[in-house]
Amino acid sequence: MLKRNTRLVKEYLYRKSKETQERLQYEKKRKIREALQEGKPIPTELRNEEAKLRQEIDLEDENTAVPRTHIDDEYAKASERDPKILLTTSRDPSAPLIQFTKELKLVFPNAQVVNRGGQVISEIVESCRAHDYTDVVLVHEHRGKPDGLIVCHLPYGPTAYFQLCNVVSRHDIKDKKAMGTVPQAYPHLIINNFTTKLGERTANILKHLFPVPKPDTKRIITFSNEEDFISFRHHTYEKPGGPKSIELKEIGPRFELKLFKIKLGTVDQNEAQNEWVLKPYMNTAKKQKFIGN
Repeated sequence: MLKRNTRLVKEYLYRKSKETQERLQYEKKRKIREALQEGKPIPTELRNEEAKLRQEIDLEDENTAVPRTHIDDEYAKASERDPKILLTTSRDPSAPLIQFTKELKLVFPNAQVVNRGGQVISEIVESCRAHDYTDVVLVHEHRGKPDGLIVCHLPYGPTAYFQLCNVVSRHDIKDKKAMGTVPQAYPHLIINNFTTKLGERTANILKHLFPVPKPDTKRIITFSNEEDFISFRHHTYEKPGGPKSIELKEIGPRFELKLFKIKLGTVDQNEAQNEWVLKPYMNTAKKQKFIGN
């Protein structure tokens, strides 16, 4: 099993290293296509390669003309089966962190909570690969307050690191009677204001934690971005007065996520390349909106 995983990781890294070359070839072919369509001369720097590139263009179709990316490999099988998530915590978790992790288990369908104990991260990831888990979610705390969330997609990555802010658990919501119980139905997702390329990448990581719901499901999970803080809300709805009358009922928990790193690899790979890292101390950092407008 170890040799197989090592081979799969090497194959994935090799395909990812070929992306730059494929992208350069794609740009050359695009320039030749545009020149032929507009009746313009072939660019000077491409005249030596024109015959070979035109032959490749003739052999391409709609599916092969656009180069694939490592993102296609990461979520290639996402539509074939429902996600299977392992939830765990940092070592020696406090009672509030354990309670919050149990509530996250109700949020993510097909999730299983495992006590961390003395296990190291590499052992957890290896065990999850062997048992066909699709994601590992780790929750961290500081002085009894949950302050970090790591979402690691298996078997290759990516791994997204979030800061947890303003966590309000189900037990802290005042109106417990109106809140009710958490339904087991797969939820509909509302993903708002993830407009940039990084925002689309972040939304892609979050949405693949949830399976496809049935059309009549009355459970809703919302990820709404505002000033690069992602608000998480969990509701059910009813239509007491017909289709034009909708009543929302919050069933918790609620919290905010702040993305600060995406790594091209699993959480146990220290040598993995960083796809994006937040740099808050740059002069223009406060003016930039990375996830959405």
